[in-house]
Amino acid sequence: MNSIIVVGGSDAGISAALRARELAPQAVVSMVVADQFPNYSICGLPFYLSGEVEHWQRLAHRSREEIEAAGIRLHLDTRVVAIDPVRHQVMVEQTDHGRATWSYDRLVIATGAKPIRPPIAGIDLPGVFDLHTMQGGLALAQYLDARSVRSAVIIGAGYIGLEMADALIRRGIVGVTVLEQKNAVLPTVDEEFGRRLGAYLGQQGVRAESGVQVTEIERHGDGLRVLGRPSFSIDADLVLVVVGVEPNTELGIRAGVAQGVRGALRVDREMATNLPDVYAAGDCAETYHRLGQDPVYLPLGTTAHKQGRIAGANVTGGHERYAGSLGTQVVKLFERAVARTGWRDEEAKTAGRTPLTVQSTHWDHKGYYPGAHPLHVRVTGDVADGRLLGAQILGHWQSSVAKRIDIFAAALFQGLKVADLLDIDLSYTPPFGSPWDPVQLAAEAWEKASRAD
Repeated sequence: MNSIIVVGGSDAGISAALRARELAPQAVVSMVVADQFPNYSICGLPFYLSGEVEHWQRLAHRSREEIEAAGIRLHLDTRVVAIDPVRHQVMVEQTDHGRATWSYDRLVIATGAKPIRPPIAGIDLPGVFDLHTMQGGLALAQYLDARSVRSAVIIGAGYIGLEMADALIRRGIVGVTVLEQKNAVLPTVDEEFGRRLGAYLGQQGVRAESGVQVTEIERHGDGLRVLGRPSFSIDADLVLVVVGVEPNTELGIRAGVAQGVRGALRVDREMATNLPDVYAAGDCAETYHRLGQDPVYLPLGTTAHKQGRIAGANVTGGHERYAGSLGTQVVKLFERAVARTGWRDEEAKTAGRTPLTVQSTHWDHKGYYPGAHPLHVRVTGDVADGRLLGAQILGHWQSSVAKRIDIFAAALFQGLKVADLLDIDLSYTPPFGSPWDPVQLAAEAWEKASRAD
């Protein structure tokens, strides 16, 4: 195996390149990056824009020097414009050197995702931004630094939209409005939690409006006006459009890679495409759900890293298989954190399950120790066989929400029943928990409700 080319330098790309170098140190591993920002944390942009991360350079997981020191040939400002799977060649376009043709033995496509551009008139007006690349983040930072922005409208109340509401409030912008087309903010969790979060955002100075479909952005005086249905209008100095992402697949499709769920590149469990010696990983590719075992599209950094590692092993001749995703996610909003893993009711029903979701509230640690906070936990299980199907947690950001959702994720990964959570030997000391952890108390609440159902 002489030449391995990885197209893309974000989560999946760097994971693939590093793993290939580890397993085949004799191979020439090249990572081709379209911009100047290899292995940067796009997820960290809201925290840079809020001022919590002082310098944007700190968002780099690895410097260029560190990547090259690992033995990877790094090509920045280089775009792969075509793949010839028959000749095993790629055509590249370099900013400084024009076009060239390179040969490969194995190829990994890790071109990521791109922001969804909803059909909103005026979406290209000055002062309207998305937030999906380092260039986009730096352009937004420059705009905020150069102007007296007093009000902002964020279209989309998913993870990035809500993190940016937090960031702009921290930055001192007093008029921040979040618009969501669905019935509550953060539609990846149950509506009950979404409503709680919407009310909490209001307490932090963020106006959260649900059930609004934005139709137009127009110039209004020195600022912008956002119009929507039903009968919605609001003025702002800045508009941020963050309604989600879709797989960036043009390169792979032109080469003949088959498409799968939501148009993502179709891969098998070894991350191989239908083309010989061509693999795909990360947000451009579909993945497999651990519970349903069916292909799904889950554009998450955690998923991308794991897929990239599998692809990197297999381009060196391995046969590692991807174990599947659960969609485990967590987000911090001001002093709150909310997390989810596995299926919600509607997803479980689609998969043929008989779900029951039970919500209960418990202290994050012993109430007599100062600083205890309530944790709201929603457990979803199958009333037919007791199997755990999913969980959601909402609470204070210092209440180990992320680690507790990880307990649920580990149980889901192993196919445990809800009752099995009661047998897990978890740590305890009064400042951190209780003899029965909130995870276990929530499981017990589900067990009681399932017997009464």
